[in-house]
Amino acid sequence: MNTINETDFQFKNQTSFYRGKVRDVYGLGKYVLMVATDRISAFDVVLPRAIPYKGQVLNQIAARNLEATRDIVPNWLIAVPDPNAALGLKCETFPVEMVVRGYLAGHAWREYREGKRKVCGVSLPDGLKENDKLPAPIITPTTKAHEGHDEDISREEIISSGLVAVDQYLQLEKYALALFEKGTQMARENGLILVDTKYEFGHVGDTVYLIDEIHTPDSSRYFYLDKYRENQEAGRPQKQLSKEFVREWLIENGFQGKEGQQVPEMTDEKTEEISNRYIELYEKFTGEKFKKRPSENILKRVQENVERFLKKL
Repeated sequence: MNTINETDFQFKNQTSFYRGKVRDVYGLGKYVLMVATDRISAFDVVLPRAIPYKGQVLNQIAARNLEATRDIVPNWLIAVPDPNAALGLKCETFPVEMVVRGYLAGHAWREYREGKRKVCGVSLPDGLKENDKLPAPIITPTTKAHEGHDEDISREEIISSGLVAVDQYLQLEKYALALFEKGTQMARENGLILVDTKYEFGHVGDTVYLIDEIHTPDSSRYFYLDKYRENQEAGRPQKQLSKEFVREWLIENGFQGKEGQQVPEMTDEKTEEISNRYIELYEKFTGEKFKKRPSENILKRVQENVERFLKKL
């Protein structure tokens, strides 16, 4: 299967290039082009094998959700010239990620299980079980690291350190909670629960924009709605549509991104399983059949589609 592991395009008027964990980012003057590769990361480490169609799934879900939330906050997206590429407005990025949690799962659960009752300065009540719904959604921000691990940080630390001005940070919180409410509604309409997610924001002048991706399986965790209550009452794990199953597989095989640990072998069967789970989330979330775009000469396809679009700008 021809996947996108990395790109090295040279576009007309290209001013910069940055390779993130999953996306290759091209600066084009006042615009930015993000190519969603098929790389997959967990515990802030890029895993050794690319996952077929993962980039297409991420790009198309993100674009769909960005369009659906423009009435809440302006966003960076201008066009989707290829199933794996998105072009938008270049923004100055705020150096924090706004993580919103509606349920006690993932990292927050692991912290809670260790006895901690505060996550990023937010107090949690005693007596919660894994995957329980929280009394109300909470925001647990992290620093935005270009390399290595993102770190938990509190609202107070963000403001006191000057990472984000107080009025801007309060605006980001307001936007994040409104976006989470919209995402929760959209998920419920398709039989899913939006468990937690992260949002990234930037600005051009005084205008704040939602940037990057939104409500994708890389940035979000979903449960199935129909079995949620039954599973909680019986103490069974929730079936998830997210990247958490990849993290769980890594943990079971002795890897959590710590120094000296080796990533377990990703067999053909494992990469196919992960690919199928990503496609499953797309179909469940959108209610539409996933259309696999041509993957032979995939780099050539992306480059030609992008260049064709850029000529129209």
